[in-house]
Amino acid sequence: MPQFAANLSMLYPELDFLDRFQAAAQDGFKAVEFLFPYAFEADDIAARLKAHGLQQVLFNAPPGDWDAGERGLACLPGREAEFRAGIDQALRYAAALDCPRIHVMAGLLPAGSAREAHYPTYVTQLRWAALQAARQGVEVLIEPINTRDIPRFFLNRQDDAHQVVADVGAPNLKVQMDLYHCQIVEGDVAMKLRKYMPTGRVGYVQMAGVPERHEPTLGELNYAYLFSVLDELGYAGWVGCEYRPSRGAQVGGTSAGLDWLKPYLLDQDA
Repeated sequence: MPQFAANLSMLYPELDFLDRFQAAAQDGFKAVEFLFPYAFEADDIAARLKAHGLQQVLFNAPPGDWDAGERGLACLPGREAEFRAGIDQALRYAAALDCPRIHVMAGLLPAGSAREAHYPTYVTQLRWAALQAARQGVEVLIEPINTRDIPRFFLNRQDDAHQVVADVGAPNLKVQMDLYHCQIVEGDVAMKLRKYMPTGRVGYVQMAGVPERHEPTLGELNYAYLFSVLDELGYAGWVGCEYRPSRGAQVGGTSAGLDWLKPYLLDQDA
């Protein structure tokens, strides 16, 4: 049975970030993910994890200037030194938080640029990042993201992501398979799971309802069925709940929308 991790960048928006750890634990989550930890001291986050019995299972490497619209540096020629400094920073946080994986965002294609012109930089940077991460037993993840949410994002399709993993050739480079993005770009999600899960190249799964990115019970995907497919395929890893609560920042809104999770928590505790 999949295990579910709360995405603290999206869930519990009514609470300050460091208070979201307690809320997630109270709702039955055993693990958390989030986008970026760098506005906080690693020791402060580690203390919250320990206090509430939570595992940190994923966070992102620095993406460049997020507020200015940057969404990763890995594919951008000329930004190699900044990218590598960011990987070093991410690995320091991973060590402090005992986190086994980091997500490296690919970046945006500059207007008028061909994807092929950026591909060699992307492969070279990922190969370097994977080598550094391997030295402390950390996996590096790459994620295909839909261009409706992030226009011009470099990596959009599952087949392209798996080709990148093959071209890089590092055993600790894996695909972060977000079923929300997969449905928007490609569809046929169950068959994508059946195709790619047996390869061993999928290191993490995320999900949200499509198209509004709310709870998995809201939208066009049958997540109960998809979770059963994951069981069928023997996936016992983490599924990140990276969605926006449909009740927004209303106090208790995230918790009120977690009825879908309760049967899985009961099975987990059985």
